[in-house]
Amino acid sequence: MLESLRPAVPKRRWWQHILLWQGVSMAACALVAVLLLFQPAPQPAYMVVLIAPEQQTPGWLVRASNRREVQLLPLAVTSIPANRVLQFWTKGADWPAPVSLGLVEPGQSLHTTLDELPPLAPNQLFELTLEQPGGSPTGLPTGPVQFIGRAVAL
Repeated sequence: MLESLRPAVPKRRWWQHILLWQGVSMAACALVAVLLLFQPAPQPAYMVVLIAPEQQTPGWLVRASNRREVQLLPLAVTSIPANRVLQFWTKGADWPAPVSLGLVEPGQSLHTTLDELPPLAPNQLFELTLEQPGGSPTGLPTGPVQFIGRAVAL
């Protein structure tokens, strides 16, 4: 008779079981832990201060948030002769010759990718040279170096 006075307990559905949700939570935590353990380490960022060789004054900054692209930023006003252009170059330690990264307008930033080059490395050389209009005719630096520096991993 006491059993008839008890209120009827509704039957729980499968999604209402606490053990199910505890198990799902534990599995999700384990998955996150595994993903964090096997996540690739972030690549270092690089920086280069390009200085004028004769005055030892900074003129440009090369920033790289990854090893496949660089950004060239002016730090000071740069004047060049009217019949010349600035050309941006880089050379790795084991490369046979420098590679052009493009022409640079004085006072303007430049963003370029290193698509067909090896990844950026510590101590990699960067420079700006004075060249003929349209850039170096030989594909190698021919004019005097205006600014030069080497990459440093941050």
